[in-house]
Amino acid sequence: MKLLKKIAVAAVMTASMLAVSSTAFAAEPHKDLNATIRAAGESTEASLVDAKSLLEKGGDIDEKVKADFNNARQSIKEFRYEATERLRQKMNDKIKSGREAFINNNNEKALADVNAALAIWAEMKTIYAAGHQ
Repeated sequence: MKLLKKIAVAAVMTASMLAVSSTAFAAEPHKDLNATIRAAGESTEASLVDAKSLLEKGGDIDEKVKADFNNARQSIKEFRYEATERLRQKMNDKIKSGREAFINNNNEKALADVNAALAIWAEMKTIYAAGHQ
């Protein structure tokens, strides 16, 4: 009888461990980090170029430019590449400064900050491309 209980306990424990381990160690879908980084960079660049063109045109652009600045700041956070980390931080500072200047109705400074951020982006893109050939 004791042997039967031990076999039953062992079988139950084995079944429970298999059930837990299969969900705990399930493989997550493969995620291409290079594609994620490139997409973040392209999104940032597109938002900055759009903000630049709107600032150059002028007119009633408040909400669209603010949205472009916000989109650029969010997407640059996803651009994670160790060799460009300091440049990414500088670029984020320029985007933040440009947004604040725009909110304070200083469109010239906002445009200058956008141009500076785009120049930093060009440098980051060159460094990233050199490391991923």
